[in-house]
Amino acid sequence: MKSLIALAAVAAIGAVAAPAFAQTLPVLGQVTYNGSISYAATNTEGADLGAVNLRAGADAGKYLGAEIEGSFGVNQPFGEQGMTATQLHLNSQYAAYAVARLPVLDNANLFVRVGYGHSDLRITTLTAAVNNGLDSWNYGVGGEYFLDGKNGVRVDFTRSDYMGRGLDIADTWSVGYVRRF
Repeated sequence: MKSLIALAAVAAIGAVAAPAFAQTLPVLGQVTYNGSISYAATNTEGADLGAVNLRAGADAGKYLGAEIEGSFGVNQPFGEQGMTATQLHLNSQYAAYAVARLPVLDNANLFVRVGYGHSDLRITTLTAAVNNGLDSWNYGVGGEYFLDGKNGVRVDFTRSDYMGRGLDIADTWSVGYVRRF
């Protein structure tokens, strides 16, 4: 919970400071905001998790931005660890990213992003249920296509590197709706 509060504070400071930076550094350009909702499918070394993902972002001009995201799991796949049947569930996930965009058309762009996140997982076996919190470095690529000036679709791929903390990596694909404000 402390990490979530710290992440929200950093995002709030960035949202307030971004217009000031844009005014003092004209190369960045006008600050715009966006939000999105998507379905995310994550493969975590044998278990396929599904989640609803919410994002909010700010872009300083066409090329640089930042975003925060939060997710909650919507399925509980079964698997095996050794000879033990297990059930895995994503309780929640949140992360913050720096984003670099490359406009390829007036209404489309490609992007790369890198950030830090936290995932809360519940692992259930026949005898116990354990909650496990994992921090990760995240990086990915994606694209957005806007049907008009404000409404569009977003597709992205993100890899989460848990640095050997009980889970090595997770690969996530998401598809969703994005709105510029």
